[in-house]
Amino acid sequence: MPMSATLLHTPLHDRHVELGARMVPFAGWEMPVQYEAVIPEHRAVRTDAGVFDVSHMGELEVEGPHARDLLQSALSNDLDRLEPGQAQYTLLTNEDGGIIDDLIAYRVGECSYLLVVNASNRENAYAWLKEREVRGSDVRDVSDDCALLAVQGPRSIERLGLPPARPFTFAETSIDGVEVMVNRTGYTGEDGCELLCMSEDAVRLWDAVLERGAVPCGLGARDTLRLEVCYPLHGNDIGPDTDAISAGLGWACALGKEFEGVEVLRRVKANGPERRLVAFVMEEKAIPRPGMPIDGGGEVTSGSHSPMLEIGVGLGYVPAGQAQPDTELTIDVRGRPRRARVVRKPIYKRED
Repeated sequence: MPMSATLLHTPLHDRHVELGARMVPFAGWEMPVQYEAVIPEHRAVRTDAGVFDVSHMGELEVEGPHARDLLQSALSNDLDRLEPGQAQYTLLTNEDGGIIDDLIAYRVGECSYLLVVNASNRENAYAWLKEREVRGSDVRDVSDDCALLAVQGPRSIERLGLPPARPFTFAETSIDGVEVMVNRTGYTGEDGCELLCMSEDAVRLWDAVLERGAVPCGLGARDTLRLEVCYPLHGNDIGPDTDAISAGLGWACALGKEFEGVEVLRRVKANGPERRLVAFVMEEKAIPRPGMPIDGGGEVTSGSHSPMLEIGVGLGYVPAGQAQPDTELTIDVRGRPRRARVVRKPIYKRED
Protein backbone atom coordinates (compact mmCIF):
# COMPACT_ATOMS: atom_id res chain seq x y z
CA MET A 1 0.00 0.00 0.00
CA PRO A 2 1.52 3.39 -0.93
CA MET A 3 1.89 6.00 1.80
CA SER A 4 -1.05 8.37 1.45
CA ALA A 5 -3.47 10.59 3.32
CA THR A 6 -5.87 7.67 3.55
CA LEU A 7 -3.72 5.95 6.19
CA LEU A 8 -4.90 6.36 9.76
CA HIS A 9 -2.70 7.94 12.43
CA THR A 10 -2.50 7.07 16.13
CA PRO A 11 -2.49 9.95 18.65
CA LEU A 12 1.30 9.49 18.88
CA HIS A 13 2.05 9.89 15.16
CA ASP A 14 3.77 13.26 15.52
CA ARG A 15 5.95 11.92 18.35
CA HIS A 16 7.15 9.06 16.13
CA VAL A 17 8.04 11.46 13.31
CA GLU A 18 9.87 13.77 15.74
CA LEU A 19 11.93 10.80 16.97
CA GLY A 20 12.96 9.99 13.40
CA ALA A 21 11.03 6.72 13.15
CA ARG A 22 10.75 5.05 9.76
CA MET A 23 7.00 4.99 9.10
CA VAL A 24 5.29 2.25 7.07
CA PRO A 25 1.72 1.26 6.18
CA PHE A 26 0.34 -1.46 8.46
CA ALA A 27 -3.29 -2.66 8.63
CA GLY A 28 -4.49 0.68 7.27
CA TRP A 29 -2.34 2.72 9.69
CA GLU A 30 0.91 4.62 9.29
CA MET A 31 3.09 3.04 11.98
CA PRO A 32 6.75 3.16 13.10
CA VAL A 33 8.64 0.06 11.96
CA GLN A 34 11.85 1.14 13.70
CA TYR A 35 13.58 4.10 15.35
CA GLU A 36 17.31 3.37 15.78
CA ALA A 37 17.21 -0.17 14.33
CA VAL A 38 15.36 -3.44 14.93
CA ILE A 39 18.17 -5.33 16.68
CA PRO A 40 18.97 -2.76 19.42
CA GLU A 41 15.25 -2.20 20.03
CA HIS A 42 14.71 -5.97 20.30
CA ARG A 43 17.60 -6.34 22.73
CA ALA A 44 16.39 -3.40 24.83
CA VAL A 45 13.16 -5.31 25.46
CA ARG A 46 15.00 -8.54 26.29
CA THR A 47 17.41 -6.82 28.71
CA ASP A 48 15.66 -3.72 30.11
CA ALA A 49 12.49 -2.01 28.88
CA GLY A 50 10.98 -0.91 25.59
CA VAL A 51 7.72 0.82 24.70
CA PHE A 52 5.54 0.21 21.63
CA ASP A 53 2.66 2.34 20.38
CA VAL A 54 -0.09 -0.22 19.79
CA SER A 55 -2.93 2.30 19.66
CA HIS A 56 -3.92 0.87 16.28
CA MET A 57 -5.37 -2.15 18.13
CA GLY A 58 -9.15 -2.27 18.52
CA GLU A 59 -11.12 -2.03 21.76
CA LEU A 60 -14.65 -3.40 22.00
CA GLU A 61 -16.85 -3.02 25.08
CA VAL A 62 -19.48 -5.69 25.68
CA GLU A 63 -21.91 -4.92 28.48
CA GLY A 64 -25.28 -5.92 29.84
CA PRO A 65 -26.85 -8.69 31.94
CA HIS A 66 -26.38 -11.14 29.05
CA ALA A 67 -22.95 -9.98 27.87
CA ARG A 68 -21.48 -13.16 29.29
CA ASP A 69 -23.91 -15.32 27.29
CA LEU A 70 -23.02 -13.57 24.04
CA LEU A 71 -19.28 -13.89 24.55
CA GLN A 72 -19.40 -17.42 25.91
CA SER A 73 -21.10 -18.55 22.70
CA ALA A 74 -18.67 -16.64 20.45
CA LEU A 75 -15.27 -17.03 22.11
CA SER A 76 -13.30 -20.27 22.43
CA ASN A 77 -12.04 -19.94 25.99
CA ASP A 78 -14.18 -20.24 29.14
CA LEU A 79 -15.10 -16.77 30.42
CA ASP A 80 -16.49 -18.29 33.60
CA ARG A 81 -12.89 -18.82 34.73
CA LEU A 82 -12.53 -15.04 35.02
CA GLU A 83 -13.20 -12.87 38.05
CA PRO A 84 -13.42 -9.09 37.64
CA GLY A 85 -9.84 -7.84 37.26
CA GLN A 86 -8.70 -10.88 35.30
CA ALA A 87 -8.07 -11.45 31.58
CA GLN A 88 -7.55 -14.37 29.20
CA TYR A 89 -6.27 -15.11 25.73
CA THR A 90 -9.09 -16.42 23.54
CA LEU A 91 -10.20 -16.88 19.94
CA LEU A 92 -13.16 -15.61 17.97
CA THR A 93 -14.02 -18.55 15.74
CA ASN A 94 -16.23 -19.08 12.70
CA GLU A 95 -18.57 -21.99 11.91
CA ASP A 96 -15.66 -24.00 10.46
CA GLY A 97 -13.51 -23.55 13.57
CA GLY A 98 -11.36 -20.99 11.74
CA ILE A 99 -9.87 -18.07 13.64
CA ILE A 100 -11.53 -14.73 12.88
CA ASP A 101 -9.27 -13.13 15.48
CA ASP A 102 -7.13 -13.94 18.48
CA LEU A 103 -7.66 -11.48 21.28
CA ILE A 104 -7.55 -10.71 24.98
CA ALA A 105 -10.82 -10.61 26.95
CA TYR A 106 -10.84 -8.55 30.16
CA ARG A 107 -13.60 -8.98 32.72
CA VAL A 108 -14.15 -5.42 33.93
CA GLY A 109 -17.22 -6.07 36.11
CA GLU A 110 -19.99 -8.56 36.73
CA CYS A 111 -21.68 -7.64 33.45
CA SER A 112 -18.93 -5.78 31.61
CA TYR A 113 -16.09 -6.98 29.37
CA LEU A 114 -13.40 -5.34 27.27
CA LEU A 115 -11.97 -7.07 24.20
CA VAL A 116 -8.66 -5.94 22.69
CA VAL A 117 -8.60 -7.16 19.09
CA ASN A 118 -6.07 -7.00 16.25
CA ALA A 119 -6.08 -3.79 14.23
CA SER A 120 -6.73 -5.56 10.92
CA ASN A 121 -9.68 -7.46 12.43
CA ARG A 122 -11.34 -4.65 14.35
CA GLU A 123 -14.23 -4.21 11.89
CA ASN A 124 -14.74 -7.93 11.33
CA ALA A 125 -14.74 -8.75 15.03
CA TYR A 126 -17.14 -5.92 15.82
CA ALA A 127 -19.53 -6.87 13.00
CA TRP A 128 -19.43 -10.58 13.94
CA LEU A 129 -20.34 -9.88 17.56
CA LYS A 130 -22.85 -7.12 16.74
CA GLU A 131 -24.77 -9.46 14.43
CA ARG A 132 -25.02 -12.00 17.27
CA GLU A 133 -26.09 -9.65 20.04
CA VAL A 134 -28.70 -11.16 22.33
CA ARG A 135 -31.24 -9.18 24.31
CA GLY A 136 -29.48 -7.75 27.34
CA SER A 137 -26.10 -7.39 25.60
CA ASP A 138 -24.56 -4.39 23.87
CA VAL A 139 -21.37 -4.34 21.77
CA ARG A 140 -19.64 -0.99 21.23
CA ASP A 141 -16.47 -0.12 19.34
CA VAL A 142 -14.61 2.37 21.57
CA SER A 143 -11.26 2.13 19.77
CA ASP A 144 -11.14 5.79 18.72
CA ASP A 145 -11.45 6.88 22.35
CA CYS A 146 -8.46 4.79 23.47
CA ALA A 147 -4.69 4.67 23.16
CA LEU A 148 -2.57 1.66 24.08
CA LEU A 149 1.13 1.53 24.96
CA ALA A 150 2.95 -1.78 25.48
CA VAL A 151 5.83 -1.44 27.96
CA GLN A 152 7.81 -4.66 27.88
CA GLY A 153 11.03 -6.01 29.37
CA PRO A 154 12.52 -7.31 32.64
CA ARG A 155 12.82 -3.79 34.11
CA SER A 156 9.56 -2.39 32.70
CA ILE A 157 7.48 -2.67 35.89
CA GLU A 158 10.32 -1.24 37.98
CA ARG A 159 10.76 1.71 35.62
CA LEU A 160 7.02 2.46 35.72
CA GLY A 161 7.01 2.35 39.52
CA LEU A 162 4.24 -0.26 39.58
CA PRO A 163 3.70 -2.97 42.20
CA PRO A 164 4.11 -6.66 41.29
CA ALA A 165 1.03 -8.37 39.85
CA ARG A 166 0.19 -11.71 38.30
CA PRO A 167 0.07 -12.12 34.51
CA PHE A 168 -3.38 -11.66 32.94
CA THR A 169 -4.65 -9.37 35.69
CA PHE A 170 -5.37 -5.66 35.42
CA ALA A 171 -6.01 -2.63 37.62
CA GLU A 172 -6.63 1.08 37.28
CA THR A 173 -4.03 3.54 38.55
CA SER A 174 -2.14 6.64 37.43
CA ILE A 175 1.36 7.03 36.04
CA ASP A 176 2.83 10.52 36.38
CA GLY A 177 -0.66 11.99 36.57
CA VAL A 178 -2.18 10.03 33.67
CA GLU A 179 -5.08 7.70 34.50
CA VAL A 180 -4.40 4.27 33.03
CA MET A 181 -5.66 0.72 33.01
CA VAL A 182 -2.56 -1.41 33.62
CA ASN A 183 -2.98 -4.74 31.85
CA ARG A 184 -0.40 -7.38 32.75
CA THR A 185 -0.33 -8.72 29.22
CA GLY A 186 2.02 -8.42 26.24
CA TYR A 187 3.29 -9.90 22.98
CA THR A 188 7.02 -10.26 23.61
CA GLY A 189 7.44 -13.09 26.11
CA GLU A 190 8.90 -10.64 28.66
CA ASP A 191 7.50 -9.21 31.87
CA GLY A 192 5.60 -5.99 31.34
CA CYS A 193 2.21 -4.48 30.76
CA GLU A 194 -0.05 -2.77 28.27
CA LEU A 195 -1.23 0.68 29.35
CA LEU A 196 -4.70 1.72 28.19
CA CYS A 197 -5.58 5.40 28.44
CA MET A 198 -7.85 7.95 26.83
CA SER A 199 -6.58 9.01 23.41
CA GLU A 200 -6.17 12.64 24.52
CA ASP A 201 -3.76 11.49 27.26
CA ALA A 202 -1.56 9.38 24.95
CA VAL A 203 1.17 11.98 24.35
CA ARG A 204 1.57 12.74 28.07
CA LEU A 205 1.77 9.02 28.86
CA TRP A 206 4.27 8.32 26.05
CA ASP A 207 6.50 11.19 27.20
CA ALA A 208 6.34 9.96 30.80
CA VAL A 209 7.27 6.39 29.83
CA LEU A 210 10.25 7.60 27.77
CA GLU A 211 11.33 9.86 30.62
CA ARG A 212 11.38 6.79 32.86
CA GLY A 213 13.91 5.13 30.56
CA ALA A 214 11.94 2.91 28.20
CA VAL A 215 13.37 2.67 24.67
CA PRO A 216 10.90 3.45 21.84
CA CYS A 217 10.42 0.35 19.68
CA GLY A 218 8.72 -0.25 16.34
CA LEU A 219 6.80 -3.00 14.61
CA GLY A 220 10.00 -4.65 13.39
CA ALA A 221 11.19 -5.50 16.91
CA ARG A 222 7.66 -6.42 17.94
CA ASP A 223 7.62 -9.05 15.19
CA THR A 224 11.03 -10.57 15.97
CA LEU A 225 10.26 -10.62 19.70
CA ARG A 226 6.97 -12.45 19.28
CA LEU A 227 8.53 -14.86 16.78
CA GLU A 228 11.33 -15.87 19.19
CA VAL A 229 8.67 -16.92 21.73
CA CYS A 230 6.35 -18.42 19.09
CA TYR A 231 3.34 -16.16 19.55
CA PRO A 232 1.25 -16.53 16.38
CA LEU A 233 0.51 -13.56 14.14
CA HIS A 234 -3.00 -13.38 12.73
CA GLY A 235 -2.86 -13.18 8.95
CA ASN A 236 0.41 -15.14 8.85
CA ASP A 237 0.30 -18.13 11.23
CA ILE A 238 -3.43 -18.21 11.96
CA GLY A 239 -6.55 -16.97 10.20
CA PRO A 240 -10.13 -17.84 9.16
CA ASP A 241 -8.84 -20.86 7.22
CA THR A 242 -6.74 -22.31 10.07
CA ASP A 243 -8.09 -24.14 13.10
CA ALA A 244 -6.89 -23.77 16.68
CA ILE A 245 -5.89 -27.41 17.13
CA SER A 246 -3.58 -27.47 14.10
CA ALA A 247 -2.15 -24.12 15.24
CA GLY A 248 -1.30 -25.46 18.70
CA LEU A 249 -3.90 -23.25 20.36
CA GLY A 250 -6.12 -26.00 21.71
CA TRP A 251 -5.24 -24.82 25.22
CA ALA A 252 -7.27 -21.66 24.51
CA CYS A 253 -10.37 -23.69 23.56
CA ALA A 254 -12.83 -24.98 26.14
CA LEU A 255 -14.12 -27.87 24.03
CA GLY A 256 -16.59 -28.89 26.73
CA LYS A 257 -18.75 -25.81 26.12
CA GLU A 258 -20.73 -24.73 23.06
CA PHE A 259 -19.31 -22.01 20.83
CA GLU A 260 -19.14 -21.31 17.10
CA GLY A 261 -17.23 -24.08 15.30
CA VAL A 262 -16.65 -26.22 18.39
CA GLU A 263 -17.91 -29.40 16.67
CA VAL A 264 -15.21 -29.05 14.00
CA LEU A 265 -12.52 -28.49 16.62
CA ARG A 266 -13.65 -31.51 18.64
CA ARG A 267 -13.42 -33.63 15.48
CA VAL A 268 -9.94 -32.35 14.60
CA LYS A 269 -8.73 -33.06 18.12
CA ALA A 270 -10.27 -36.55 18.16
CA ASN A 271 -8.82 -37.53 14.77
CA GLY A 272 -5.56 -35.65 15.16
CA PRO A 273 -4.75 -32.70 12.87
CA GLU A 274 -3.37 -33.47 9.42
CA ARG A 275 -0.81 -30.68 9.81
CA ARG A 276 0.67 -28.75 12.70
CA LEU A 277 2.23 -25.33 13.21
CA VAL A 278 5.81 -25.95 14.33
CA ALA A 279 8.75 -23.83 15.41
CA PHE A 280 12.07 -24.37 13.70
CA VAL A 281 15.63 -23.08 13.59
CA MET A 282 17.85 -23.01 10.52
CA GLU A 283 20.77 -25.42 10.53
CA GLU A 284 22.42 -23.54 7.65
CA LYS A 285 22.97 -19.84 7.13
CA ALA A 286 19.65 -18.64 5.71
CA ILE A 287 16.69 -16.45 6.69
CA PRO A 288 13.29 -18.11 6.23
CA ARG A 289 10.41 -15.93 5.02
CA PRO A 290 6.63 -16.43 4.83
CA GLY A 291 5.49 -18.46 1.83
CA MET A 292 8.68 -20.46 1.39
CA PRO A 293 7.91 -24.14 0.71
CA ILE A 294 8.92 -26.86 3.19
CA ASP A 295 9.64 -30.25 1.61
CA GLY A 296 6.81 -32.72 2.14
CA GLY A 297 3.97 -30.27 1.65
CA GLY A 298 4.65 -27.66 4.31
CA GLU A 299 5.05 -23.89 4.21
CA VAL A 300 6.76 -21.18 6.27
CA THR A 301 4.26 -18.75 7.80
CA SER A 302 6.68 -16.52 9.78
CA GLY A 303 10.43 -16.24 9.57
CA SER A 304 13.26 -13.89 10.45
CA HIS A 305 16.71 -13.54 11.96
CA SER A 306 16.71 -14.03 15.74
CA PRO A 307 18.60 -11.13 17.37
CA MET A 308 19.15 -13.17 20.55
CA LEU A 309 20.17 -16.50 18.97
CA GLU A 310 21.72 -14.95 15.84
CA ILE A 311 20.29 -17.59 13.52
CA GLY A 312 17.30 -17.88 11.20
CA VAL A 313 14.12 -18.95 12.99
CA GLY A 314 10.52 -19.44 11.97
CA LEU A 315 7.08 -20.95 12.25
CA GLY A 316 5.41 -23.06 9.61
CA TYR A 317 2.80 -25.74 8.93
CA VAL A 318 4.09 -29.23 8.20
CA PRO A 319 2.36 -32.61 7.88
CA ALA A 320 1.72 -34.04 11.37
CA GLY A 321 4.35 -36.73 10.80
CA GLN A 322 7.05 -34.03 10.52
CA ALA A 323 6.02 -32.09 13.62
CA GLN A 324 8.09 -33.82 16.31
CA PRO A 325 10.99 -31.85 17.84
CA ASP A 326 14.37 -32.61 16.22
CA THR A 327 12.73 -33.56 12.91
CA GLU A 328 14.89 -32.37 10.03
CA LEU A 329 13.17 -30.07 7.51
CA THR A 330 14.29 -28.79 4.13
CA ILE A 331 13.15 -25.29 3.23
CA ASP A 332 13.30 -23.79 -0.24
CA VAL A 333 15.06 -20.47 0.43
CA ARG A 334 14.88 -18.54 -2.84
CA GLY A 335 15.38 -21.67 -4.90
CA ARG A 336 18.06 -23.21 -2.70
CA PRO A 337 17.35 -26.10 -0.30
CA ARG A 338 18.38 -25.23 3.25
CA ARG A 339 18.29 -27.51 6.29
CA ALA A 340 16.22 -26.65 9.37
CA ARG A 341 15.22 -28.48 12.55
CA VAL A 342 11.92 -28.55 14.44
CA VAL A 343 12.32 -27.32 18.04
CA ARG A 344 10.10 -27.10 21.09
CA LYS A 345 8.31 -23.80 21.67
CA PRO A 346 9.45 -21.20 22.60
CA ILE A 347 12.48 -20.89 20.35
CA TYR A 348 14.11 -18.42 22.77
CA LYS A 349 13.89 -18.75 26.54
CA ARG A 350 15.58 -16.53 29.07
CA GLU A 351 18.35 -18.16 31.09
CA ASP A 352 17.81 -17.11 34.71
